[in-house]
Amino acid sequence: MNYRRFGRLGWQVAEVGFGTWGMGGWSGSDDDRSRAALRRGLESGCNFLDTALVYGNGRSERLIQEVLADWSGPRPIIATKMPPKNGRFPALASDPLDEVYPADYIRATTERSLANLGIGQVDLQQFHVWTDAWADDEEWLRAVSALKEEGLVKGIGISLNRWQPTSVFKALRTGAIDAVQVVYNIFDQAPEDELFPLCRELDVAVIARVPFDEGSLTGTMTPGDTWPEGDWRNTYFTPVKLRETLSRVDKVKADLPAGMTLPDAALRFILHHPAVSTVIPGMRTVSHVERNLAAGDGQPFPATLLAAMRRHRWDRTPVVS
Repeated sequence: MNYRRFGRLGWQVAEVGFGTWGMGGWSGSDDDRSRAALRRGLESGCNFLDTALVYGNGRSERLIQEVLADWSGPRPIIATKMPPKNGRFPALASDPLDEVYPADYIRATTERSLANLGIGQVDLQQFHVWTDAWADDEEWLRAVSALKEEGLVKGIGISLNRWQPTSVFKALRTGAIDAVQVVYNIFDQAPEDELFPLCRELDVAVIARVPFDEGSLTGTMTPGDTWPEGDWRNTYFTPVKLRETLSRVDKVKADLPAGMTLPDAALRFILHHPAVSTVIPGMRTVSHVERNLAAGDGQPFPATLLAAMRRHRWDRTPVVS
């Protein structure tokens, strides 16, 4: 496993980290397989685990605690997230901060995550939604400073709204944010334009999420796919959008060299960028872990293939509800 510096926090983190949303909140997840996947990840040198309080209402955090209870190796770096108090994903600029992240709620959710994880300090606590309309409000700044001063967290991050990579610039310039988590993949290349240069300037770590576009870039989806009632993928992949997405996926596949799989290309494309500290594919099985971690070998992405992947950029419009 190759490791990268995690911004100004200075941690050495696995360039392929472990996303746990699927094991916490997706239909079809199995706790025994999830625990086995986490153990295999740790054994393979994956030392960065990303979770959130909202993933299965703490389910993924508790699974991490169970696995770490029997783990004798170095403790991994753990990142979690605070859900919005009003339950709105994504945040809107019109949402008052005191309805989404009041100071007492920031503390209470952090304490809940610490209890779920069975630890006294979390490495990275992240706002799960964000709008820069809050950036100048001193309440959140005081609240996160207190968490750091009291040793409950080491670093503070923000998970950006989908397809809004510039929505965090004011917050970054406060100096209080150590990391950003952003959707970045073969289709979603917009973070390269402005966000990545600013993060490099400020020495802010970048966590790349959704490397497989919620599954389309694994190459396993078909036009007739559906999911159980209540699974959020039914709204992300409406029939019309699914057909359009898979048409684009076929064009990506056509550009891959012989012997390279689509998931491998998807991860290696992300890792070509020096601003990226780690990428966090969702993994629920040992086979997922073994396949995805193989991309974290530090090998350069061929320039000709990078040029081909550039042609698949797909700038999409945020949808808010």
